[in-house]
Amino acid sequence: MTQLTQVAPSATQRVLVFGPPKVGKTELVGNLAEKFNLIWFDCDQGFSTLFKLPPEWQARIDLITIPDSRVYPICIETWLKVIRGDAGTVCDKHGKWNCQLCIKDGSPVNHVELSKTPADTIVVFDSLTQLTNSAIANITRSQPDDYKMERDDWGNLKILIEKFLSQVQAARYNIVCITHEEEVEMVDGASKLVASSGSSRSSRNTAKYFDHVVYGQIVNGKHKFGSSTAYKASVVTGSRSGLEIEKKETPSLLDIFTTPDTVSISNEQRETLIAALETVKKEIQS
Repeated sequence: MTQLTQVAPSATQRVLVFGPPKVGKTELVGNLAEKFNLIWFDCDQGFSTLFKLPPEWQARIDLITIPDSRVYPICIETWLKVIRGDAGTVCDKHGKWNCQLCIKDGSPVNHVELSKTPADTIVVFDSLTQLTNSAIANITRSQPDDYKMERDDWGNLKILIEKFLSQVQAARYNIVCITHEEEVEMVDGASKLVASSGSSRSSRNTAKYFDHVVYGQIVNGKHKFGSSTAYKASVVTGSRSGLEIEKKETPSLLDIFTTPDTVSISNEQRETLIAALETVKKEIQS
């Protein structure tokens, strides 16, 4: 039986940032480029905010845009394939995984293999809101515009969104997902703001797939973010490492991630290293 003291903490983190529009979510995540490289999957066309970053930070962001819309709902298809971690490409023109048209005519493509994402890189998905819209558009693509989703449709939506989020949960690389807020009734009957992902019922459980859930809002004209479980009784937030971003003078996600020049080792590895150093020290002294 393995004791907890023998297990090294995870070196990778899964972070969810949510809140109403225009509260600084994209900028908060984009600021991670100060220390990390970012692979940014955008299906929301919200990346314009990233141009506010210093040029040297912008140079660390690889942007892959997905032209998702009601009539061309490609995001759900592409992201479900990307998140598996397989090697492939996403074309600039269609945002499609291994697009044969673009491969054939030599159009620009982005090479992707998330399973080999290095420790100095964070993968960003923006946003789960648009991913949900894309899934709904796919499920109802043969229906008229005024069609109302039925029980089986909601069930299919749940399957698609959970398929993506379960891959996020199991990923062995750093991930940040961005989405909007939704007010839902919880199991205990209380109304709370949660991260929007799939149906309202699914959104109640979105937080469970992440290590840190951060909420953003504007208070007294300033961008405010919170991550502790007790941040607001009416909002679902939390951090498995106890991060309280609301106590920082300048909100930042950098404390969540191990900086690229920092090496994390287990207690056993540390003891082995100390023993080796002591041996070398004795040899030098003799």
